[in-house]
Amino acid sequence: MLRYAVFGKGLRLSFVVVIAMILHLFGKEAVACENCKEKEKKAHMGFGTVGEVGPEDYNPMTYLTDWNFSHLSPEQRSKFYKETKLSGNRLLREYWIYTVNKEIEIAPGVFFPAWTYNGQVPGPTIRATDGDIIRIHFLNQGDRPHTMHFHGFHPDSMDGAMPHQFVVPGDTFLYEFEADPVGVHLYHCHSVPLTQHIHKGLYGVYIVDPKISRKPAREFIMMLNAFDTNFDEENEVYAVNSVAFYYLNNPIQVKLSDLVRVYVVNISEFDPINSFHLHANFFYEFRTGTSSTPNSYTDTIILGQAERSILEFKFKFPGQYMFHAHKTEFSELGWMGAFEVLP
Repeated sequence: MLRYAVFGKGLRLSFVVVIAMILHLFGKEAVACENCKEKEKKAHMGFGTVGEVGPEDYNPMTYLTDWNFSHLSPEQRSKFYKETKLSGNRLLREYWIYTVNKEIEIAPGVFFPAWTYNGQVPGPTIRATDGDIIRIHFLNQGDRPHTMHFHGFHPDSMDGAMPHQFVVPGDTFLYEFEADPVGVHLYHCHSVPLTQHIHKGLYGVYIVDPKISRKPAREFIMMLNAFDTNFDEENEVYAVNSVAFYYLNNPIQVKLSDLVRVYVVNISEFDPINSFHLHANFFYEFRTGTSSTPNSYTDTIILGQAERSILEFKFKFPGQYMFHAHKTEFSELGWMGAFEVLP
C-alpha cells in the first residue's frame, strides 16, 4: 500500500489508485501511448501504473546499458568523459561529475526533490578495467556539502567520508585512484546526515572489469532504489533504476540464445533488506563479482544496502517473464519488471 502525503499519513491507498487520482486531478490522459490498453489493463489488475512518466534527460531503458556516457554523441561525451592511453595496456579514464538539485518523476505524476549526480538518479555508471586510473573532476553545484565515496581500494585522501573532505557548494575536488578490485561496486555521497544524502539520490554503479574479459553477454545495470516521498523515513515508492514499474510497462527484450548478465546493486534506504527474484529461471550469482566462480545457482537473492552481485542466466523458453522483489510490498509499490524473450 502507498501512503502519500497529500492524503494524510493514516490513509492507505493502492499505488494505482493514487496515480490515477493524480492524473485525473491534473487533467492528464491516462491513455496516451500505443500499448495503453494493455498497460491500463495491467494497472486495474494491480500491476503497473496508468500513464507514463514525462520525457526528460533521464531514460531508464538507456540507463540499463549505458556506462562512461556511451549514450552521448562524441561531441557531448567529450564534455564528461575522456580516455588517455597509459603504459602496461592501461587507460586513464577521466570523468566530469557534478551534483545538482533536481525534481525527478518517479511514477506518472509523482515527483521527488532529488539531489543528483549529473542531473540523474542513479548517477552515471563508471566502468573501468582492473588497473586503469580513474580521475574524477568533481564540482558541487548543490546547496550543501557533498562528496563521492567509492567502494573499492583507494588512499584515505580519496575516501570522501571525513568532514574535512566534504566539498562545499561551488567548490571542486579531484579524485584519483586505481580501479581495484574487479567486481561490481558503487559510489555515493558520504556527507552527513548520510541517510538523507543517499535516499535523496546521490549514488551510482561502479564496475571494474577483469583484464581477461568475461564471456560476451547482453549486459544490464540495475540499481534497486526507493523513495520516501513524505519524508517520514519510510519508503512509499520502490523501483529499479528510479521509475516505478518502468520495466513492466516497457519489458527488456532479449533473445532466447542470449547470455544475460545483470549487475545488480541495492541502495534502498530505510529498509534492512531488498531482494531480486526471476520467474521461470535460475541464475548463477557472483557475489560482488570479485571471483569468476559463482557463489550460488538460484532464482532469488537477498541484499542489504550496498550489497551487490553479478547474475548470469539464459532463458529456456520464449515469452514474458517477471523479475521483482520477493518482499512483495516492494513489488506492489513499483519494484517489478519483465523480460520479453524473443525466439
